[in-house]
Formats: sequence, C-alpha cells, structure tokens
Amino acid sequence: MNLSSIPRRKYNYGPTPIERLNNLSEYLDGPDVYIKRDDLLGLTGGGNKTRKLEFLVADALKNNADTLITCGAVQSNHCRLTLSAAKKEQLDCRLVLEERVSDSYNLNANGNNFLFNLLDAGDITVVPGGSDMMKEMEKVADQVRSEGKSPYIIPGGGSNEIGATGYVACAQEIMTQLFEHSLDIDYIVTTSGSAGTHAGLLVGMEGNNNHIPIVGISVNKEKKVQEENVYNLVKKTSDYLNVQNRIDRKSVNVFDDYVGPGYSLPTDRMKEAIKLLAQKEGILLDPVYTGKTMAGFIDLTRQGYFKKGDKILFIHTGGSPALYDYTSLFQ
Repeated sequence: MNLSSIPRRKYNYGPTPIERLNNLSEYLDGPDVYIKRDDLLGLTGGGNKTRKLEFLVADALKNNADTLITCGAVQSNHCRLTLSAAKKEQLDCRLVLEERVSDSYNLNANGNNFLFNLLDAGDITVVPGGSDMMKEMEKVADQVRSEGKSPYIIPGGGSNEIGATGYVACAQEIMTQLFEHSLDIDYIVTTSGSAGTHAGLLVGMEGNNNHIPIVGISVNKEKKVQEENVYNLVKKTSDYLNVQNRIDRKSVNVFDDYVGPGYSLPTDRMKEAIKLLAQKEGILLDPVYTGKTMAGFIDLTRQGYFKKGDKILFIHTGGSPALYDYTSLFQ
C-alpha cells in the first residue's frame, strides 16, 4: 500500500525507539520484553493520538476547516493532543468532555485538565456519561457554523479510517525497525480502546503479509463487543487504503479481563504495573490505558500465555500526563 499519496502533517520526526526492558524481562522470568516508545511522540506530552492527528488534521486542512471539534473523557489524552495540534496549526478547537464517571469533571484538576487550561482550550462542553457524543459534537458544529466558521469533527480517540492510517504507518515503521535490528518478534501487545491503534496495526501488518499476532487488552468494553469494533474499523481502513489482502476476523484478539470496575477506574493490578515499570525501567505508564494494558500483559505472562523466550513488543501509547490526577492512588 502507498501512504505517500494521503495528506499528512508532520508532528513526529523520525521513528520512536524500540528498547528492550532488561529489568522487567528478568523480573518476570518469562518472555523477552521490548517496548515501542510512542509516549515520546510529538505535540504536548506525546502519545498514540499524535500519529492519528497527522492524517486527521491534514484532512481537515484539505477541507478548509478552521475549527477542530473532538470529544473524550474528562482526562482525555486525545483531547489534549487535538488541542495541541490546533494550536500548532493556528486553528480553533472545541472540546466535548463526557463524564463517564458521574461528577468526575473538575475544571481545576491536574493532569490533562491542567494542560487544557495551559493550552487555553477556551470552549469546553461537559456532558453526562452515556451521551451520544457525535450528536453533541454536531451541536457544537452548528454553533461554529453560526459564527461563520468551518468545523471539522474528529471522532473520539481519532478512531476512524483516516486516524487509523497513523497506525498503519506505525506498523510499517515497526517492520523496518525489526529488520534493521534483526529482531524477530512473536507477539505485539497493545491497548484496545477506541480501536484505531489496534485496527491500524492489524491493517499495517496483515496488509504487508506480516502475521505477527497482535494481542489487544481492552480498557473499556467486553471482548465480543471490542473485537467487533476493531474488525469493523479494520474493514473501513482497508477499504480506505485499498488494501488487497483480506484480513481475517480471527486475527482480532482481545482480552477483557483487566478493565476492572469500568473505564478509567483503578485496579490493584494497574497500580502494580505502573509501580513496576517506574521502579524497574524508569518509564511512566498511565492509569487509564497503558497501566491496565501492562497489567494484562503481566498477568498473561504469569498464566503462561506468553512463554519463556518469546519476544514481545509492547506498544506504549502514552498518556502519562493523566497520571498526575491519580496521585492519591500511589501515596
């Protein structure tokens, strides 16, 4: 597939590193663990949404938009990065935040809320959990049009076929790095949330006849629902990029045992995983996504799903700014 014909802005400069986690590998006494440091991507605080926004913002500019509208939870990494991209491009930005946990929004909270303020978000709409977020964003878009401006709606997590293209590109980047380092990976482990990262990796790998199994750890939905979400986006992304290889439904693999009481709600395994990575490798995870994903990986290793000698590539999707709104968990 040829991605060079698709409009793209550049917010990243060179591939993010892949490093071996020597201390964690020794501690687990199982697989050899490597990590893809997408927490080091560009824009404010980095994270996986930066790759998606390279394509989404380019499409917005192609369509002569002057205002980005997007949505997320009250500590949304995606909203932080969309706002950051808007500032870089000198576009307006409107955020719609969903209180997935009742009364969880605090204007003066730390973490991403602090960064919303620092970046001068200006226009934030807060809606109850369970709201129809596309409908809520359309309301904001109508308001933007009434002001004589041109809105561009980006779905939650940037997870449509345009945004997922960012992780198709990432898959190609990974394949190049593995070749250059003569590294033969047995599994890729990724967060599976709004589905764009998971789907993009699948399209990028399978579309290039690279059949490394991708294990998704759900952070919000049950296995059956999440696998269907990922596969639907795989199909849309494949069609968008004119991928000739048919990607089998069986290649979508999600574990849903690590969500805990709900999206963004703490678990003991998540806390253990965050402490472990910080104290063993000096790497920060976040409590909503990568903390639960690493918790899943560690538990699957302890269960024997990942075997001694397997080589695992863990995708660090970023999100560590949110950690600073959860400090009470670690005190």
